[in-house]
Amino acid sequence: MTGLRVGLVGYGVAGAFFHAPLISTTPGLRLSAVVTGDPRRAAEVSGKYGARVAGDAAELWDSVDLVVIASPNRTHVPLAEAALKAGLPVVVDKPLAATAKEARGLADLARDLGLMLTVFQNRRWDGDFLTLGHLVAEGELGEVNRFESRFERWRPVPKGGWRETGGTEEVAGLLYDLGSHLVDQALRLLGPAVDVYAESDVRRSGVNADDDTFIAVSHASGARSHLWASSVASLPGPRFRVLGSRAGYLKYGLDVQEEQLRAGLTPASPGFGEEPPERWGTLGADVGGPGGPGGARDGVRAVPTEPGSYAGFYRAVVACLTRGAPPPVAPEEVVEALTVLEAARRSAAERRVVVLENP
Repeated sequence: MTGLRVGLVGYGVAGAFFHAPLISTTPGLRLSAVVTGDPRRAAEVSGKYGARVAGDAAELWDSVDLVVIASPNRTHVPLAEAALKAGLPVVVDKPLAATAKEARGLADLARDLGLMLTVFQNRRWDGDFLTLGHLVAEGELGEVNRFESRFERWRPVPKGGWRETGGTEEVAGLLYDLGSHLVDQALRLLGPAVDVYAESDVRRSGVNADDDTFIAVSHASGARSHLWASSVASLPGPRFRVLGSRAGYLKYGLDVQEEQLRAGLTPASPGFGEEPPERWGTLGADVGGPGGPGGARDGVRAVPTEPGSYAGFYRAVVACLTRGAPPPVAPEEVVEALTVLEAARRSAAERRVVVLENP
């Protein structure tokens, strides 16, 4: 068996449905060991991947070439710090940390030690976001003025667990969960933020962390991002509505990769990441209007969604470790996003716009 030996810390949803399938199907990587204390999960790890099961992350330091941290959010910083000090490159599931200061400390440590530190911002490799990026780069939308992005779901009954019942000490709630993706995409698409406004609520009984959040970001470019994350959206809005000076892009429905991974498919499965035509987004300007020639869709055409590629993240990890390529997600970019998330939390608590220093 060849490839970099990977030690995966955590085998919950993130570890089982995202990291393990992606690692095991990426050329140049081998899932060597998994840390879990759950007997059922341990049996799955052994049977499905043939990986060694460890009871503690410290057991990995001398036997792997790369550490992937997919454990509860509150453990990300101490585990990443320990792995780096053990001389190992690290992938951390988002969010990297609760604060930009903590994230900056990890980034500085990795740089001083000459080790890779990167964060699993997999939604950069969503098919719809890849499509949007190319439309913007090719000038199809003109100058983007407004970016509306949503991760909305209808889950009126809480599922339980620390993500819903935990507080700030657990880095729980949607702001730091789905909000990490929303803000990351907005900054990658439209550039640095100058100020932030947010509304964050707890709508369901028995939940302690935010489950209904809105973030408004003003960018240095003059564009604005409006971002929603909700577990109580009985009628979800579009995944993207992006308005430019020439045209707009409208897209409903989530990227298909998560549902495929949860169904047991992997990047090695035929058709993985490919979206059916009925789920494609549309591009254009509705010049006809409801009563105009061609109806309400006059001037609008369907745009094929590019195949999503979460595997692209781990291919970039291999390139970084074996050929010296840049990491797939730079720690400095994560610090920038966490600065916005911290400002959003402060804005919601103080009910005001927060202006960022040195944007």
